[in-house]
Amino acid sequence: MKQDGELDALVRQRIRGLRVARGWSLDDLAARCFLSPSTLSRIETGHRRIALDQLTPIARALGTTLDQLVESGADDDVVIRPHRDEARGVTTWLLSREGAPHGVTVAKMRITRSIPDEGRVHPGRDWFTVLSGTVVLRLGERTILVEAGQAAEFSTMVPHAFGAHGGAAEILCILDHDGERTHLAPARP
Repeated sequence: MKQDGELDALVRQRIRGLRVARGWSLDDLAARCFLSPSTLSRIETGHRRIALDQLTPIARALGTTLDQLVESGADDDVVIRPHRDEARGVTTWLLSREGAPHGVTVAKMRITRSIPDEGRVHPGRDWFTVLSGTVVLRLGERTILVEAGQAAEFSTMVPHAFGAHGGAAEILCILDHDGERTHLAPARP
């Protein structure tokens, strides 16, 4: 029962915190979610039980989802540890958690390998921005240098490969499900 009470308190804190962050009064939020200001006040202070039929319009009004509003506050391990794939010359930090919204994966990658000889093809699109160094990107027959501060976005149905150019490079990338499977999978023998 203690955990239920802690989650209940956390949801109340989130509601109030999101409302205050937007600069809204209780009246402002009440108008957006069609509840009375006094009901919202009692919800935020714990003097009223939160009903599911109230949470949904509150979450919508606050620009969040019901899932995000009620997710557990347990973040026991907040440190993101790198995964090193020496065979591919890539170190990866997965920045999005499992079940991230919209089915995308956000990852930081440190690339030390040169560009592979063979390009890969898979459904979807890839996007990355270069944080440091220079990345050489092969798209079909084209070879493109993408430098720190620049970004690239392309169809992954075009044979593509990327690697470091002139030393290690770090990128921040957004991958759909197919891109995650292709680019974050262990090296092939």
